Amino acid sequence: MSNSNYPNLSIIGLLVNDSPGVMMKITGMFARRGFNIASITVGHSERPGLSRITIGAEGDLDTIEQITKQLNKLVDVIKVQHLGLQNTTIRECALIKVIIKGHEQRQEVVSIVDLYRAKAIDVSQKYITIEVVGGPRKVDSFIDVISDIVPIREIVRSGLMAISRGKSAITLN
Repeated sequence: MSNSNYPNLSIIGLLVNDSPGVMMKITGMFARRGFNIASITVGHSERPGLSRITIGAEGDLDTIEQITKQLNKLVDVIKVQHLGLQNTTIRECALIKVIIKGHEQRQEVVSIVDLYRAKAIDVSQKYITIEVVGGPRKVDSFIDVISDIVPIREIVRSGLMAISRGKSAITLN
């Protein structure tokens, strides 16, 4: 993935204990070591008591190796895996609220939404909130295209979610 916003982005997947303070320990480790987090998402895993964290981290391979080693030292971290971009499915969700100034703009926005297989999830007289899901390039491209047509009022991005393709998985077994 050669995202223009993050040219040295690597994806790290973690399986961690689902307990208070785990995120603070992980982000604290990044801060103490001077590593940058470009994206972080967390949610329950397929196993009760464990959560899955996906981190988009910036740095060369040596930096990513250091990050991985440091994460493995944290008590609540069960498993760490550097996810290779070629064998990983990466998605992101963005909610984009745009300002509509007439029927023609509304029609143009609806056309772009359809083209990107996005969804208009909230529509009012002057605003449309759009949900777009895909790889970071798709989300970036949608934002670039829509901003040329209408003013963007607000953007909320989920952060990257990643899962290995095929048999490979970040699990206990």
